Amino acid sequence: MTSTGATRVYTDGACSGNPGPGGWAWATVDGRHEAGGDADTTNQRMELTAVLQALQALDGPVEVYSDSTYVVNCFNERWYEGWLARNWRNSQRKPVANRDLWEPLIGIFQDRRDQLTFVWVKGHSGDRMNDYVDELAVAQIEQFRSSVGDGGDEGSVNDATPPWPIERAVAVFGTDKLTPELGEKLAVAIAGLDPGRDIVISGLRRGAELTAAELSLEHHLPLGVVLPFPDPARRWPSSAKQRFESCVQRGEWLVCLDGDEKQPGRAVAERNRWLWSAVVGAIVVDDHGLSSELDALGLGVVEVVEDD
Repeated sequence: MTSTGATRVYTDGACSGNPGPGGWAWATVDGRHEAGGDADTTNQRMELTAVLQALQALDGPVEVYSDSTYVVNCFNERWYEGWLARNWRNSQRKPVANRDLWEPLIGIFQDRRDQLTFVWVKGHSGDRMNDYVDELAVAQIEQFRSSVGDGGDEGSVNDATPPWPIERAVAVFGTDKLTPELGEKLAVAIAGLDPGRDIVISGLRRGAELTAAELSLEHHLPLGVVLPFPDPARRWPSSAKQRFESCVQRGEWLVCLDGDEKQPGRAVAERNRWLWSAVVGAIVVDDHGLSSELDALGLGVVEVVEDD
């Protein structure tokens, strides 16, 4: 619902790679707009920067329309209250990612609490203003990419575009040796996702990834599948291969990257790097090093580990 007299501003951020060159933009329905970017950033930082820049430029009552649940939920679900109460630690007692942007943004919100409203809008759904700020942000990516040079070869795996809404996507990574305890905790983590809001992305490797995909389908969560190269399950035992093929067939999206199956370790590592730029969160099973790396990139991480 639009507040009487409030300025409606649409914001968006985009990034090519995570990290990589990125762009941000905001625009009001009356024609004011601004855009910028960074040569080495993340999608979440660009989303935050767009909102911060908009609120620094616009006085009075403002309605912020964003397709980023990362931004909107912070205020509408009051994530910031927990962060402040825990001295800028998240619910897992880790430092809040992107604090340098969150802190001034939350400060503005506290000063103008009665004037600010945050509204989520579905991205790439035909909303004219959302599409407009997306175009402005993507244009900034190209500008900053050209200023530093394109780091990839033509036809690299990173050229694929995620077919799902990135702001809803949660990837699953982890051990190929899934113990009963880890399996139970993974099931709890998957059951905690919302079929109307979250999308599970899996590479379907045996162990945590394949099990998470099956659990997601059981809970009617949308499933996206990302393969490092065609038919990675070709030499798997028949039972595991059948599970794999069932998930591929029942998934809503399938991305097959162009990794070298003769170098599967490298292909999976390239797949992982691509996935990091295609999601906003991750469930990581029994891999503390990867959890720390993804947290440092600004992804929301749920870590599944066995009890000590």
